[in-house]
Parts: sequence; C-alpha cells; structure tokens
Amino acid sequence: MRKVRDALFALLKEAVRSAIVKGELPDIGDLPTFTIEPPPQEEFGDFATNLAMVLSRPMRKSPMEVANTLLRHLPAADWLRRAEVAPPGFLNFHLTDHWLYEAVRDAIERDERYGHWDIGQGKRVLVEFVSANPTGPLQIGNARGGALGDAIANLLAAVGYQVEREYYINDVTMSAQVQKFGESLEARYLQLFGYDVPFPEDGYKGEYVMELAKEIVNEHGDAFVPLPPQKRRQKFFALAKEKIIAQHKAVLERFGIRYDHFVSEQWLYDSGRVKKTLELLKAKGLTYESEGALWMRTTAFGDQKDEVLVRRTGAPTYFASDIAYHLYKHERGYAFVVNVWGADHHGHVPRMHAALKALGIEREGEEKWLKIVLYQLVRLVKDSQPLRMSKRAGEIVSLDDLLDFIGKDAARFFLLSRSPDTPLDINLDLAIKQSQENPVYYVQYAHARCCRLFSHAKKQKHQAFSGYQKADLSLLQQPEERRLMKLVAAFPDIVLKAATHLLPHFLTQFALQLADTFHDFYERHRVLSDDVSLSFARLALVKATQIVLRNALTLLGICAPEAM
Repeated sequence: MRKVRDALFALLKEAVRSAIVKGELPDIGDLPTFTIEPPPQEEFGDFATNLAMVLSRPMRKSPMEVANTLLRHLPAADWLRRAEVAPPGFLNFHLTDHWLYEAVRDAIERDERYGHWDIGQGKRVLVEFVSANPTGPLQIGNARGGALGDAIANLLAAVGYQVEREYYINDVTMSAQVQKFGESLEARYLQLFGYDVPFPEDGYKGEYVMELAKEIVNEHGDAFVPLPPQKRRQKFFALAKEKIIAQHKAVLERFGIRYDHFVSEQWLYDSGRVKKTLELLKAKGLTYESEGALWMRTTAFGDQKDEVLVRRTGAPTYFASDIAYHLYKHERGYAFVVNVWGADHHGHVPRMHAALKALGIEREGEEKWLKIVLYQLVRLVKDSQPLRMSKRAGEIVSLDDLLDFIGKDAARFFLLSRSPDTPLDINLDLAIKQSQENPVYYVQYAHARCCRLFSHAKKQKHQAFSGYQKADLSLLQQPEERRLMKLVAAFPDIVLKAATHLLPHFLTQFALQLADTFHDFYERHRVLSDDVSLSFARLALVKATQIVLRNALTLLGICAPEAM
C-alpha cells in the first residue's frame, strides 16, 4: 500500500502544481498534511484523499471547487482506472488490480517477514510492563498490562527495533503496601501458633497470605516468634517476596511472556542510585525545602504542581525512586522507552515528563523519550454478572485462574481486543466456546481452514499444490476475492500503524476483519476445482491469507493452529 500511496501523492502534487501554473488555484507554498486512505465503503473506490478539504481554507475556495479543479489537472496513469469527486470534497480513486496481485505475491515471497519494516534500524528500545507489587498473585489488571506490553514489544521488533522487556519489582521495604503486607503475613503466622493477634485493618485477606504463612511455618517453625515486630515483618516480606516473584515469573511465562531484565526498586536504594539522584537534582537547583519536606520544581517544566521528593519523615517518595530508575534506563542507551501503566498512574505521567525535561533527557517540542501507555480496568463477566475482585478483601481472580479457565490464546485476544484507554469486559462464557461466536476461535479457525485447503490439495495431488506460486492472479475477479486481496495488501500498513501508535488492538480488529472476509470467500467459492488455472490463483490467495493470519496472531502472542 505504501507504494500506491506514494504514487497517488505524486499525482496529487502534480495536479496542484498544474492548477497553480494555470492560475486556477492560488499558490500557498508547501502543501499541508493530508491523508490518502481506503474509504469506508468499497463503492467509493480503493483510496480517497481529503486534500481538497485541507486546501479549502487557505485557498479560500469551497472543498468541492478545489476537488473538481484537482480532478481536471490529475495526470493519467496506467494503473489508475478512474478518479471522481464525492461530497463534501473527497477525491476517490479506482485502481486497476495489479497492486493487489503484487501484494499477494509479496506476502507469499516474504512469508514470515511479510508485514515487517525496518524503520527502527536496529535501535535498542525498552518496554517495561506488569511491574506488580510482590504482595500477592497477579490479577486481571496485570494480565491486561502483560498482554499489551508483550504485544507492543512484538510490534516494535517487527518494525525493526531491537527490543528488550523489563519488569520493575516494587519491593522497597518502606512502601505502605509492603508494610501492610508484612503486617498481614505476621498476623497469620502468629495466629498459626495460637496467638490472639488482630488482623490489620485494610490488610491483605486473601487465602494466599495464609498459605504463605503456612509455608514459612513448615520451613522455619517458630523461629520468628521471638523477634521484634519490625524485624519479623522484614524477614517475612523477604521470604514471601522471593516466593511471590517466582510465582509471577512462572505465570507470566505460562502467559507467553519472558523478560530480559528484572530490576528491583530496593536495589536502587541499596546501590545508592536514589541518593545520587537526589544529590543531582539539588546540584542542578531543581529542589527546595518546604514544610519539612524536599520538593522538586516540576511546575517549571510543565507539571501542574511541584512534587515531593523526600517526606518530612526523611523517607524518599516513589517519585524519587522512579526518577532514579529512569536515569538508570537512560544510562543504558535506549533510543526510547515504553512504560505500560494502569490508569491509576495517570497523575504520575506529567511529573515524570517534567523530571525528564529538567534533566535534559526530554526537550520541549521534540518526540518524547518516555512513551507511556495507560490501560483501563478489566471486568470479568460470567452468567451475565460481573465478578468482584479485590486483593485486599481476598476476592481474587488471578491470572493463573484466568488461564486455567479460558487459556492463553483467548485471554490475550480478549485483553487486546479494545483500545487500552477503554474499560474492558471479558465474557468468560463466550471465551470458552468452541464456535464462531468466540472471536479468537473465529480467527484461529480461519487460519486452520487455510491450512486444511493445502492439506487437501496435497492429498488429492491437485496441480494447484505445486503451481500456485506461478498463478495468473488476474483470474481473481469476484468481489470476495478482491476484498481479501485488499486486506492482504493492507496488512503491512496495519502493523506499522499499530507499532507507531503502540496500539495492538488495531491488529486484533484487523485479524477479525480478515477472518470474516476469508470465511465469506470460503463459503461462496470453491478453491480446488477442475479449473486448474483458477485453482492456482485461489490457492495463492489462500496462502497469502494464511500467512497474514499467522503473522498477525504471532505478533499478538497467540497460536495459529493448523487444525481445529
């Protein structure tokens, strides 16, 4: 599609130049940005441009007048069947089908590389995602962050970046969550020895806390009973953290995610990085003291209010350690980094960009080095009723539970089916259906059908099995065939769009559209027939479709089964 767009852009540029030379349009200098995209309805052609509407205001003419003028000056091209004007000022282009045949051949030739780009040119980038507190099992929100982060990493790799995945362990012992978790674990441990101790208000009530306490009793007995409470809680958290992180790694690997790096927040303190960061900020004159606390002048760099770095108690804030962490990321030489955060972190976004501007890592008017993807909540629905979830209240549906119930592929597909800024419902009853009502089944079944056609061709020793690569694709004249070819042609642009916008749902929605179009083609047309030439062409189209479906599913981290 990129070649076609470039060719149309050249024609439109020449039409504008010609109209200006003839005095039919005024010269406004450089052309403003405009789009050339497939129109929403196929009767409007293969591509449409909004150029006339974009030029209307600076040229002081109506969009329709500009569009008709451009149409009169549009150069002829052997690949352009016709162009026409449509209200309120679109120019629609109907092309010959050679670009579609080229796309089918390109898909077959490039195979696993079809849809890949090299815009990254091997530059190193980092994607940090999930990064949960080690205070309990990974939940559904973590699952959405995991699916998003891993798919974004896949997409960035597909467009030419060298991608590394990182997990930030929020394990600093002074944090409120860690303190509360330690108190919860301590209470359960002492209760197992018969001590009448109250459970902390707003503590972690999940059954997993009792299971961890039992494991500590089995491994260490009553050795921690005599210790002072604070030291006992620190011991408990250290023991539990190791077990919980191991559980996190295991379930994430089960979910198809493997990390290159694990970075501990506590390590940032122990290594002196947080202290050095605070000293650096002070040396640059970016801090001041007020009300017994140390503040950073983030408002000078676009934040709405200055932020606390060190509380009056002397304890650094999460903001302080996060600056240290991002300095550590920057030291490692990444071209840019991506953070995938829950929507509850939205207030942290402007302060982080302000800190990076203050340190000279980001500059006003330039592309941001830190790219942040925020995702909204996930709700599980079963029997038309939402399931309630709370780690503190003990009502947990963990990622492990979700994978047990619907499996990795369904979980990832549903979690990637909507834009991350949209709240998401997962219908568990739908997700386990082995029918075309289930969207992931529908897409995987389309891929399996493609593979089955090749299996049948091989068993039947049909000539098309060995001759499809040399097919005469001009025999593909049916509307369903043309729709399928257009989607095959669109795939590389969809990958690029999803990667550059860090939005994998573009790919999920495309896969559904492609599967739907293929099933329609499959139901209406016989692929293997006595018409050998037509069978060649149709099997080539099936092969291109299978390649695109497989590549799309692979980028989403979902299996592409050859049989179902």
